[in-house]
Amino acid sequence: MEWMAWTLPTAAFFGGIALLLVTMSIWELRSPCVARKGFLPLATTRGDRLFIALLGSAYLHLLVIGVTDWNTWIASLLSVVWLLLVMRWG
Repeated sequence: MEWMAWTLPTAAFFGGIALLLVTMSIWELRSPCVARKGFLPLATTRGDRLFIALLGSAYLHLLVIGVTDWNTWIASLLSVVWLLLVMRWG
């Protein structure tokens, strides 16, 4: 059986996502949120915005890598900026 090679960047990425989910769960338990309307065309909760932001970041990252010859760090930076924008004003 073949196993996935867990490199440090891969482990850090999935560890970061796990930490983000745990943090959001604790935040929701301590301070329940209500849906609000931002620049997204629907009312969303924090969890909704996190899901939309993670999905959008993944697509944005793939788009930048596929269409441009920019460094992957630039694609990662743009993805993080998108995530922060959606979480704050989405």
